[in-house]
Amino acid sequence: MREIIFDTETTGLHAAEDRIIEIGAVELENRFITGRTYHVFLNPGDRKVHPDAYAVHGISNDDLRDKPSFKEVIQSWFDFTAGADLIAHNSNFDIGFMNAEFDRLGFPNVDPNRVIDSLALARRKHPMGPNSLDALCKRYGIDNSKRTKHGALLDSELLAEVYIELLGGKQASLGLDAQPSSVVGEAITQHNGSVHPQKVAQRPQPLPTRLTADDVAAHTTLVDGLGDDAIWKKRMPG
Repeated sequence: MREIIFDTETTGLHAAEDRIIEIGAVELENRFITGRTYHVFLNPGDRKVHPDAYAVHGISNDDLRDKPSFKEVIQSWFDFTAGADLIAHNSNFDIGFMNAEFDRLGFPNVDPNRVIDSLALARRKHPMGPNSLDALCKRYGIDNSKRTKHGALLDSELLAEVYIELLGGKQASLGLDAQPSSVVGEAITQHNGSVHPQKVAQRPQPLPTRLTADDVAAHTTLVDGLGDDAIWKKRMPG
């Protein structure tokens, strides 16, 4: 199973008028990061970078003067993403901009059946939020200290790690296209018909609890009111 985690940076917020100026993407095979990436800066033509957008990603009009147009890179994007599902955080934004660029060149829109919104996944798994990329990195202990500005490739690399965690972490990958293995603690990936074992890294330390002292106190009060025969009483230490 092949998936592409991707992100875009744009001149502004309006797909019909603004343009994509950066695309970054990371390849996953069976929920493992392969190391293959796609990254390009784009010249938006006459459309200028809005100051509010510049404040977010730090890409200026001068930075883009000698960069290729979307038309010049579209085939390389098709080649990189061929046959893969596309995952983006708040995919409506990124896919909306992609479709607008495709429309300008007469290409069909992205098949919505290929698209997975990692933000929607996060909201289902963590309905109390927050579910921004930075918040999810913090929740899962993913180092995002280099993310001082939004950048399409860096954000895609971080999102790839977040996406794997949203699906249950690296352990979830063991059940996908699994092959028999006598090696305990190894995951199996498949490339070009060859089977390759990969060590599954363990967290250096457990994730911190999200329970507050108030949560614990409220639970204790609830259990105290259930009576001595309550199952919770038998499960609680001491």
